[in-house]
Amino acid sequence: MCADLIPARLELTTVDSTNAEAFRQAPELRGPLWILAAEQSAGRGRRAREWVSPPGNFYASLVQKIDEPPVLLGLRSFTTALALYDAFSALTGLSPAFALKWPNDVLLNGGKLTGILLEAQGPCLVIGIGVNLIGAPPPARVEPGAVPPVSLLGETGLRITPAHFLDALAPAMSEWEGRFRHEGFAPLRKAWLARAARLGERIIARTGTLSREGTFETIDDQGNLMLREAHGLTAIPAAEVFF
Repeated sequence: MCADLIPARLELTTVDSTNAEAFRQAPELRGPLWILAAEQSAGRGRRAREWVSPPGNFYASLVQKIDEPPVLLGLRSFTTALALYDAFSALTGLSPAFALKWPNDVLLNGGKLTGILLEAQGPCLVIGIGVNLIGAPPPARVEPGAVPPVSLLGETGLRITPAHFLDALAPAMSEWEGRFRHEGFAPLRKAWLARAARLGERIIARTGTLSREGTFETIDDQGNLMLREAHGLTAIPAAEVFF
């Protein structure tokens, strides 16, 4: 592991959003920094959705300066998902129970366990991560047809603190980031596909009001979902996936 990839750590009792705090810290950034909060008052997920943030779940952001084009920054969703998978496997010993849902969710027993939000401003990339360690939102709060949320405690009976989870996640993130920088996306793509949910099965990819249905064939070398439809293979860079 490279010394310059080992982040510092800031733990807070409460914050509006760990991503927002990460950007506030960015001007004084000397190296990568983890921000961990016990509670968020204004947590958010993808597409500006509210992220319910009761105490006991995991809310953290990793902020770092990375001078790369957006297409490469976006691939950090895969490094993050792989690191989460490794952390869950190490802490529970239940690797077969976990799977990765394109583009960046981690599933436990088929239910959604995590959320990942990437945001960039100038040279700074912030990776926000939420994990349902002890509780999950009720199904009524999620979009119809979406994967139902679950918690680690509810599915496994294991109670893991946010600080303990970060102890496992931080080195896994550094490891995958190091591999990405030195080896490129190819080994990450291979590892992600080996852990992918519904690979080779029928799925629905929805972008706005457009829905495409087909077979989830693979991801390409830019992380696009490759969907086999009746007319051929379609590369989808961004979408909500439904099973």
